Amino acid sequence: MTRTVLLFGDSNTHGTKPMPDLEGAGRFDREERWAGRLAKLLPDWEVIAEGHPGRTTVHDDPVEGEHRNGLTILPALLESHKPIDVVLVMLGTNDLKPRFSVNAADIGHSLERVVRVIRASDCGPGGAAPGVLLVAPPPIVEVGCLEEMFAGGAEKSQGLARAVEAAARRTGVPFLDAGQVVKVSMVDGIHYDAEANPALAEAFAAAIRAHFP
Repeated sequence: MTRTVLLFGDSNTHGTKPMPDLEGAGRFDREERWAGRLAKLLPDWEVIAEGHPGRTTVHDDPVEGEHRNGLTILPALLESHKPIDVVLVMLGTNDLKPRFSVNAADIGHSLERVVRVIRASDCGPGGAAPGVLLVAPPPIVEVGCLEEMFAGGAEKSQGLARAVEAAARRTGVPFLDAGQVVKVSMVDGIHYDAEANPALAEAFAAAIRAHFP
């Protein structure tokens, strides 16, 4: 029987390419994105990519709009795609923007709220809750056209994996540190170069097989 994994993330789940300027550089082709590659590695799963550029964990964005708030949109996505076996959550990068005034520990607690909403839902098979794989995004670098937008975020991001791992431990869900798999592009310090896509797909496929056999 085919199972379903929902990829709940931001621009790096959307497949946004590193941006040489604020006009952007577009999106990787569907089969080049890590989400598309993951689908090929998990032929017995339906892989649903829900990546929204600018998405935060729990914050309305005063600049880019309240629709960027992941916690607000999450219940609708869960209901829209149910039954969902697993939700892979990779958020937190956009929370590093100075406009949100949060630190790594705050981001970890915000992700804990996200996980608890998923685990309290009835959107898994048979009305149960979906499983969750909580992923810490890699540390960012302040460089290029996004340097000012993320000013101060690089230092905070160094503690992100530790904070997200703690959130996973508190909620009893498996954890993966994407920073051990890929690094951000030095073009904009936020997004991933093309070679990150196969590496992430392999790591996520292995984690899903291990934790949700």
